[in-house]
Parts: sequence; C-alpha cells; structure tokens
Amino acid sequence: MPNVTPQPAFVLIRPQMGENIGAAARGMWNFGLERMRIVAPRDGWPNQRAVAMASGAGRLLDEAQVFDTTADAIADCTHVYATTARPRGLTKPVMTPEAAMADAAARIGAGEKVAVLFGPERAGMENDDIMRANTIISVPVNPAFSSLNLGQAVLLNAYEWQRHSVAVEGRRMDMAGADWATGLEVEKLAEHYEERLDEAGFFFPDHKAQTMKTTLRNLWSRMPLTRSDVQTLHGIMRQMVRWKERG
Repeated sequence: MPNVTPQPAFVLIRPQMGENIGAAARGMWNFGLERMRIVAPRDGWPNQRAVAMASGAGRLLDEAQVFDTTADAIADCTHVYATTARPRGLTKPVMTPEAAMADAAARIGAGEKVAVLFGPERAGMENDDIMRANTIISVPVNPAFSSLNLGQAVLLNAYEWQRHSVAVEGRRMDMAGADWATGLEVEKLAEHYEERLDEAGFFFPDHKAQTMKTTLRNLWSRMPLTRSDVQTLHGIMRQMVRWKERG
C-alpha cells in the first residue's frame, strides 16, 4: 500500500540509466519519500538494473507510476518545482532546495499536491518540461562544475524535505546509558579535590589560594560531567593519594 502521509511526488523525466533510477529510489527512501513517478524511461520499465541498485528501496520501484509525458505526470498537481542549473531565460521564481522544500511543506500542509521534476542525466530538462513548473530549484554548486548526478539531486532535495517536514534535532547528546551528574555530586567532587590538593600544598602562595580554588570550581562547572565521570575522577584522586602514601 502506498504511504498516505502527505508528501511531494518526485518525477524523473526520461531517465537514461536504470542504475540512476535505483539510486534515486534509495535517496527518496532514506528520507521517507516513496511517491516516485517516471516519465518515458529510455530503457523501458520495469528495469532490473534499477531494482539491483535500489537494494532495500525496491518497493518504491514496484509502486512507481510510469507516464508517457511530463504533462501527464503532473496533471493532478497544483504546484510544480523543476530542478535545473539553467533556468533557460524563463521568468520564474528560483529557490534553493532548502527554501523550496520549506515552501513545499507549507503548501502540502495547506492541502496542495506538489511535484518535483528531475531531468535526464545527460542534458537536463528541456524548456518544454521547465515551462510546466511554477518554481525553479537551483542548487548553489560550483559554477565551473554544476552538473549533479540524478541520484545526488534527488538525495539533496529529499534531505531538505525531511528537515522541513519532520521535527529533527539539530544537536543532541547520546548518553549511551549514562546519567548526568547532579549538582551535589559535582560539589562533592570539587571538595574532594580541594582537600587533597590542599594537603599536597597545591594552593600556594596563600594570598593566591582562594583565586586558585575559584578557578578550579569554575573548571568543574564548565565540564558536562556524567555520574560515571565523577566516579572515575574520584577514583583517580584516591589512587594518586594511595600511590603517594606507599612512596
């Protein structure tokens, strides 16, 4: 059963190699997209090379819709984006993939049906295809080498779709089963080190002792310590004291 989650259709126009169709399927499925439409694939359909390349994303190919023309592939859509490095002199709004997929997410959320067009590998989309799009997606690539592989272009836009359609943490800490140390545990660690360092004569001369202790306390407060870290640091100090006493 096709996924009923609102999402854009990715339309591959006259793709030339089955391997690239398979790579596109993998890129889509990496980011939860599964509505693939294919327009006039050069080597016919189904394509075993596409299946081999798709690996675990083969279901997308099984459910892919095949059309004779671009117009047929987007007939049910209300807004269409065309990915191309060359707008070919047509007057249309141009967006980065990031801006375009944010726009697509907003449109789909409002009930629109959206498609993203990807041209054939060798020459890209023709004006006849581009003129059917409402918006151009242009990737800010090296102008001296602006050609993207079909699979790369699909993957890049699929990633941007995921960023704007799913709540993704920009940064997180993997705790691997650990817990953060509490304020009390860090306080006890600081006291342990102060006591032992004081016994060792570390806080010298006397008029600088308080400043040195404040610096040490500030060091502990800046460190994101887990309970395991605190236990390890206690153990290090205890072993150093034992070693000194044996000497």
